[in-house]
Amino acid sequence: MSSKILCVSLLLLAVCYHSSARNYRHPSKGYVPPCCVRVSGTDISTDVTGDRYTAQPAKHPCVKAIIFKTRDGMVCVDPNAEWAKNLTSAMTKV
Repeated sequence: MSSKILCVSLLLLAVCYHSSARNYRHPSKGYVPPCCVRVSGTDISTDVTGDRYTAQPAKHPCVKAIIFKTRDGMVCVDPNAEWAKNLTSAMTKV
Protein backbone atom coordinates (compact mmCIF):
# COMPACT_ATOMS: atom_id res chain seq x y z
CA MET A 1 0.00 0.00 0.00
CA SER A 2 2.75 2.47 0.89
CA SER A 3 4.58 1.81 -2.39
CA LYS A 4 1.40 2.72 -4.31
CA ILE A 5 1.09 5.98 -2.37
CA LEU A 6 4.75 6.75 -3.02
CA CYS A 7 4.35 6.06 -6.77
CA VAL A 8 1.26 8.23 -7.02
CA SER A 9 2.96 11.03 -5.08
CA LEU A 10 6.01 10.92 -7.33
CA LEU A 11 3.81 10.93 -10.42
CA LEU A 12 1.89 13.98 -9.18
CA LEU A 13 5.14 15.73 -8.31
CA ALA A 14 6.54 15.07 -11.79
CA VAL A 15 3.36 16.38 -13.46
CA CYS A 16 3.39 19.54 -11.32
CA TYR A 17 7.07 20.15 -12.06
CA HIS A 18 6.61 19.63 -15.78
CA SER A 19 3.63 22.01 -15.87
CA SER A 20 5.43 24.76 -13.95
CA ALA A 21 8.58 24.46 -16.09
CA ARG A 22 6.54 24.81 -19.28
CA ASN A 23 4.77 27.91 -17.95
CA TYR A 24 8.08 29.43 -16.91
CA ARG A 25 9.44 29.25 -20.43
CA HIS A 26 6.26 30.69 -21.95
CA PRO A 27 4.70 32.85 -19.22
CA SER A 28 2.36 34.76 -21.50
CA LYS A 29 1.52 35.27 -25.13
CA GLY A 30 1.53 39.07 -24.95
CA TYR A 31 4.11 41.70 -24.11
CA VAL A 32 4.57 42.34 -20.39
CA PRO A 33 5.77 45.92 -19.83
CA PRO A 34 8.46 46.73 -17.28
CA CYS A 35 7.14 47.76 -13.89
CA CYS A 36 8.95 50.21 -11.63
CA VAL A 37 8.10 49.82 -7.97
CA ARG A 38 10.45 52.62 -6.90
CA VAL A 39 12.23 55.50 -8.63
CA SER A 40 15.55 57.26 -8.36
CA GLY A 41 15.99 61.03 -8.21
CA THR A 42 19.70 60.84 -9.07
CA ASP A 43 20.62 62.68 -12.26
CA ILE A 44 21.70 59.97 -14.71
CA SER A 45 21.23 62.09 -17.83
CA THR A 46 24.82 61.46 -18.98
CA ASP A 47 24.24 57.69 -18.77
CA VAL A 48 21.04 57.65 -20.85
CA THR A 49 21.39 56.10 -24.30
CA GLY A 50 19.08 56.54 -27.27
CA ASP A 51 16.42 59.16 -27.90
CA ARG A 52 13.35 57.37 -26.49
CA TYR A 53 11.77 56.95 -23.08
CA THR A 54 8.74 55.28 -21.55
CA ALA A 55 6.30 56.90 -19.16
CA GLN A 56 4.81 54.47 -16.66
CA PRO A 57 1.53 55.37 -14.95
CA ALA A 58 0.97 54.52 -11.31
CA LYS A 59 -1.00 51.30 -10.88
CA HIS A 60 -0.31 49.24 -7.80
CA PRO A 61 2.31 47.90 -7.31
CA CYS A 62 3.86 50.07 -10.04
CA VAL A 63 4.66 53.72 -9.34
CA LYS A 64 4.61 56.68 -11.70
CA ALA A 65 7.99 56.71 -13.42
CA ILE A 66 10.02 57.62 -16.47
CA ILE A 67 12.02 54.67 -17.80
CA PHE A 68 15.30 55.42 -19.55
CA LYS A 69 17.66 52.99 -21.25
CA THR A 70 21.31 53.07 -20.16
CA ARG A 71 24.36 50.92 -20.94
CA ASP A 72 23.60 49.02 -17.73
CA GLY A 73 19.92 48.44 -18.50
CA MET A 74 16.61 50.15 -17.83
CA VAL A 75 16.41 52.76 -15.05
CA CYS A 76 13.28 54.06 -13.33
CA VAL A 77 13.43 57.75 -12.43
CA ASP A 78 11.20 60.29 -10.74
CA PRO A 79 9.07 61.99 -13.44
CA ASN A 80 9.01 65.17 -11.33
CA ALA A 81 12.79 65.54 -11.29
CA GLU A 82 13.76 68.68 -13.19
CA TRP A 83 16.62 66.98 -15.04
CA ALA A 84 14.25 64.22 -16.21
CA LYS A 85 11.74 66.79 -17.52
CA ASN A 86 14.51 68.58 -19.43
CA LEU A 87 15.81 65.34 -20.90
CA THR A 88 12.41 63.99 -21.96
CA SER A 89 11.52 67.26 -23.70
CA ALA A 90 14.14 66.41 -26.34
CA MET A 91 13.21 62.73 -26.61
CA THR A 92 10.45 60.60 -28.15
CA LYS A 93 7.89 58.99 -25.86
CA VAL A 94 7.13 55.34 -26.63
